[in-house]
Amino acid sequence: MSGTLVENYVISEIIKSYHNSGLEPYIYYYRDKDGKEIDIVMERDGILYPAEIKKTAMPDKRLTRVFNVLDKPPIQRGIGAVICMSDKLSACDSNNLIVPVGMM
Repeated sequence: MSGTLVENYVISEIIKSYHNSGLEPYIYYYRDKDGKEIDIVMERDGILYPAEIKKTAMPDKRLTRVFNVLDKPPIQRGIGAVICMSDKLSACDSNNLIVPVGMM
């Protein structure tokens, strides 16, 4: 259950950040018929930014594979993120970041 609490905390902090900036949060959850899911997809200026939220401190790069479902024209995908218990901001690869929950 603690993983669910982390997810809810992160999503509520993201929504609060949007509202505090005077912006409308266009935030979605993605799940398709094949069971692929993305915890949160944020839309800004026609670009989708996917994020996975995990309780782990050492996220596996494979967590970002599902982001590829957003790589279909005319959709444009921005930088993705794995939001986790890591202690520092870093990169999974050139298209995805590892973001500490503490930065929320």
